[in-house]
Parts: sequence; C-alpha cells; structure tokens
Amino acid sequence: MTISSEKKLIKTEIEINMMREAGKVNALVLEEIKNMIKPGITTKKLDTVAETIIRDHDGVPTFKGYPGPYPYPSTLTISINEEMVHGIPSGRVLKEGDIVSVDCGTTLNGYIGDSAFTKGVGEIGKEQIRLIRVTRESLYKGIEEMYPGKHIGDVSAAIQSHVESHGYHVPRQYTGHGVGRRMHEPPQVPNFGVPGQGMLLQEGMTIAIEPMVLVGTSLTKVLSDQWTVISADHSLTAHFEHTIAVTSNGPLILTKSRRNT
Repeated sequence: MTISSEKKLIKTEIEINMMREAGKVNALVLEEIKNMIKPGITTKKLDTVAETIIRDHDGVPTFKGYPGPYPYPSTLTISINEEMVHGIPSGRVLKEGDIVSVDCGTTLNGYIGDSAFTKGVGEIGKEQIRLIRVTRESLYKGIEEMYPGKHIGDVSAAIQSHVESHGYHVPRQYTGHGVGRRMHEPPQVPNFGVPGQGMLLQEGMTIAIEPMVLVGTSLTKVLSDQWTVISADHSLTAHFEHTIAVTSNGPLILTKSRRNT
C-alpha cells in the first residue's frame, strides 16, 4: 500500500461525525426491524420498512444496487438459520424457532454506517441462544482491541479465540472491512488471526467489525441466487457487526443504538 492510499484510510473528526450520523440512522432502522421480528412476518416486509426509514431520514440504502454477480436488489440482507450472510429478502415467512441475521447499510451525505444483529424468532432453543450470545460477545472482544498501535491481527485473534473457545467456527473467506465513503475500503479484518500481525491501527481509521460464527464447520457455500452464503453442513450461523472509529480515547462505536446492541 502506498503512503497516499494509506492516508485515505484516515478520517478527519468531521468525517467521523458524518459517519456517526449515518450510523445513527442505521441503528434506528435495525432497532425497528428487531422489534418487528416475530413469527408470521415476511422478510420482504422487513426490507420495505427499512428502506422507508432510511429514505425518510434523507439517506440512501447502501446495499441496494451494490455490484456483485448482479446488482443487489434489497435494502437489507436477511439470513435465516444456516444462512450466514447476504440472504435476499423475499416472501419467506419467519417461523417460531428461527434465528435471523439482519445486516443494513445507510449512506447519508456521502458517508456510510454498516451494522448487523442476529435475533431469535419467538421462543428459541438453548443452542440458538448460546450461539447468538457468543457471536455478540466476540464482536465486543474484537472492538476492545481497536486502539491506535494495535494490529489487525489483535482484533482478529480476539474474535477467533472467543468463538473457538466455545466450540464454534469462523469462516475464512468473509471478513470485516474498512468503511467510509465506500462500502468496502481497506483494510480487510478477518475473524481469525495472530496477535501482533497485520496492519497497524491508527487514529482516524473507520472499520466494520463483523464476526460470522458457524456451529458445525468453517466451510461455506453460495446458493443458486449467487448471493446467499450458507454453512456447508447446513448448521446454524449467526452474525453481528458495528462500524468503529479508532480514536486516541479508544474505540468509538459509530452505529450504536439507544439499547447498546
């Protein structure tokens, strides 16, 4: 990486504040969607509500039209049970006992907030509860390492260690990432790594940390829709994400909701 491209990773205080505004709208969306997740609702209904909230706040859905095998068609990605990420909203009805991962990006005044959560639908079992808890904990384990002078490997290793200590797995080919004016900026932040290795974290970096956790395997495959990623053995998965700014005072969560989720 050249010095000029590395400088682009560093955001000014003004830029971080603009990202925080985008993050607030994104958090508002996810709070509302979380409240709506109940047996009988369709994933398309959740997506429609999410887009309405974003546009009512003068934002733009970041994911909609995002390039890939074909432009992504929706505001949210909604992934159910063995679906890990990038599930496309549809007429599918949520059922009691499902677990649902919802990821959302909001662009506001040119800057992006990106975050995700996993929630159970109605009553769920002990394994689902444990998986969701461990995945969320691993997100905060990673965030705790995001200080200037630390390395990407410190963040990655903290996530991996927590996940694997509970007998779960992290995928190798899907990562966290820098975010700012673009959805995916350097650096990539894997959910596995070695402490002390990788890029040095600097004040002003803004990074989306997103542990993805699988019960039975680290292997994944992509469905025929060319977007939805599932666990290769069809075991349960979960996913949490926040956009973080690296500051001299420690990590600053830019997509924090009123409920701190």
